Amino acid sequence: MAVDLVREAGVAVVTVNRPEALNALNAKTIRELLAAVEDLSRDGSVRAVVLTGAGDKAFVAGADVAEMSGFTPERAREFALLGHQVCTAIEAAPQPWIAAVNGFALGGGCELALACDIRFAAEQAKFGQPEVGLGITPGFGGTQRLPRVVGPGWAKYLVLSGRPIRADEALRIGLVQAVFPREELMAQAIKLATELAAKSPLAMCVNKTAVQGALDVDLATGLDMESELFADCFASEDQKEGMDAFLEKRPPKFTGR
Repeated sequence: MAVDLVREAGVAVVTVNRPEALNALNAKTIRELLAAVEDLSRDGSVRAVVLTGAGDKAFVAGADVAEMSGFTPERAREFALLGHQVCTAIEAAPQPWIAAVNGFALGGGCELALACDIRFAAEQAKFGQPEVGLGITPGFGGTQRLPRVVGPGWAKYLVLSGRPIRADEALRIGLVQAVFPREELMAQAIKLATELAAKSPLAMCVNKTAVQGALDVDLATGLDMESELFADCFASEDQKEGMDAFLEKRPPKFTGR
């Protein structure tokens, strides 16, 4: 198996496990990752997910060039659509996904991190879209998600130059939310995941939907969407429990209903 999945106390850790290939994404690995995302999305006991890569060098160093080199245009399209499918599944998952970027996040690895809701990086991590050096474009959503996260100027710089940037620069431009020493990275990611797992899973899912939807609509439409989602929350048990717990000065016990 190229993807490991561990569940514990409401938090799942998904690890891309091909360290001998710097966790590069071949079709088999992407299918295994997609299966893990779909499995977790159906599992109501999992309330937050951490995604990382095996070993000390790479989160995911990109798509597998050895596999891609012989692609026909049709096979390349199928491969890109498979990458889109797994990234879209992460975005659509009911739980928050936290990327713990422990090393190289290049090409498909950067695109995979971009699909996550929150990105933490180790100090040694590097991010980039080096596909131009191979004579191709990013294929797993980089040209679309990157400008939405860092703006068109930085997106063009990264995509057109192919240059990698360090974790501190990724933090400065908003590509990641925090940078930690490598030995602290997973503990910090799991700490946040545990904190998120204690919150209302229903509200977590609705908030993901609202923020993601804001990227695709004008402000007036987005505000209408928000008011409807806000109102819908008041039909839930989680809303009643959350407000009762606040007024009673006790920790809430959310059920996701």
